[in-house]
Amino acid sequence: MADLAERLDLDALAATLDRDGYVVIPGLFDDEEMDLLQAAMVALQEAITSGTLDRRYAGDEYLADFDGDVPPYCHYVAGVTRLSPVADAAFSHPVIVELCRRIIGDALWEFDLNGRGTVYQDARPGPGMTYTRIGWHSDHQSRPTSTFWPGMAVTIHLDATSPANGFLRVVPGSHKGGTDGMPLGFEKVPGEAAVYCERGDVILHHCDLWHSAARATDDPPYGVRRHVRGSFMGGPRPEPGAPLEPFNKNAAR
Repeated sequence: MADLAERLDLDALAATLDRDGYVVIPGLFDDEEMDLLQAAMVALQEAITSGTLDRRYAGDEYLADFDGDVPPYCHYVAGVTRLSPVADAAFSHPVIVELCRRIIGDALWEFDLNGRGTVYQDARPGPGMTYTRIGWHSDHQSRPTSTFWPGMAVTIHLDATSPANGFLRVVPGSHKGGTDGMPLGFEKVPGEAAVYCERGDVILHHCDLWHSAARATDDPPYGVRRHVRGSFMGGPRPEPGAPLEPFNKNAAR
């Protein structure tokens, strides 16, 4: 941890995260670690489509129809940190945890209240895909009256991002204001920035940051964007079995 902290300059990363509401941790994972994580996620995809893993970890809405694919392709696997020790270790990497802790507090915990938890997302163009782009939103808007906020989203990139396979759009500093003026769709926002990542990079973004995801402009294989994504929360964790505020699916898709 000391060597990583020195190489990455955690103080500078934390300052950027506090100022802009997001930060890229460059090269946190090497190619060997990414190969292991990718193999573990593909194994979960294949287990769902073959029936050896319960389909509740994907849901029918995340099984995409492609010509010649039987059964349908699974492009979303839920609860991967519970299913895969490799994913669990990556998501709870000490650098990720430390940077989240500095912004949202010491009592952070992984969001896993809805049975979905941290997910593996395989976004690519094609019929039946439900994750190709998403419009402007903040994560806080998904359950605005819940008390478990603040939160920090964590995205581990298994593929480099580009216009070819899609990328994150953000409005730096927007986490320090409200949502007045946030577009309802995919419009250009004054001051927005495109966030491109390399394989093995990690993005952290605050729950109040305005962000959206651009759709890929190329077909597979160049249009594929794979990542592991979840959130740490800093507010009180609800008691087991307590009702969860319904998800507000406000972002355009």
